[in-house]
Amino acid sequence: MRKRTILIIEDEEDLLELLEYNLQKEGYETLGFLSTKNVEQCLQEEPIDMLIVDRNLPGAEGSEFVASLRKKGFGQAVIFVTAKNSDMNIEEGFLRGGDDYVTKPYNIKELLLRIKAILARTAPEKSTLLIYRDLSLDLEAHLLQVNGKAVELTKLEFDLLRTLIENKNSVLSRDFLLEHVWKNEEFFQDKTVNVAINRLKNKIDPTKEKEYIKSIWGVGYTLC
Repeated sequence: MRKRTILIIEDEEDLLELLEYNLQKEGYETLGFLSTKNVEQCLQEEPIDMLIVDRNLPGAEGSEFVASLRKKGFGQAVIFVTAKNSDMNIEEGFLRGGDDYVTKPYNIKELLLRIKAILARTAPEKSTLLIYRDLSLDLEAHLLQVNGKAVELTKLEFDLLRTLIENKNSVLSRDFLLEHVWKNEEFFQDKTVNVAINRLKNKIDPTKEKEYIKSIWGVGYTLC
């Protein structure tokens, strides 16, 4: 599972290092900048989940910089962490694209809780496991376990089972499976899906006792 990445813009190097240390301790990846230089390029090239931005920055005012990012379509969550603490300053921060506003000096534990709460809404962690009955499909490692035992699948069989589990409450037609599993392959035989389904059944249920996959005559396939 990819770690969430937080980009920090803080011109005081000691504060930047301290914040990075505490965030890394919590399991986040961090990218630190002492100014806004190269930040926009980084946002274009890296998967950034949140920005923590000081407002007093060399060559740019932090909230104005965030406002310019918003106009360009950058939607990552932003928390301002700044010494600017008047009511007008706070209002400016929110109006210019901030999701939260923390004034210095701040309690690091409170800041971490605010970060966690915002990321839970804006960049929730995605599980790499798909579970159905005693089937456990690890999307990252590309592994299947049946009742705790590893079962080797081809890529096509893995993708087929994944599609069935992700649509476990639906009956999937042959055409749907061809489109979502076989995708751009141009050559199909009439029994392409049926043959693949049977091979998959034999691997995940060789004794034919569990009947994971049900064929609905004239309609398609579903999990049962």
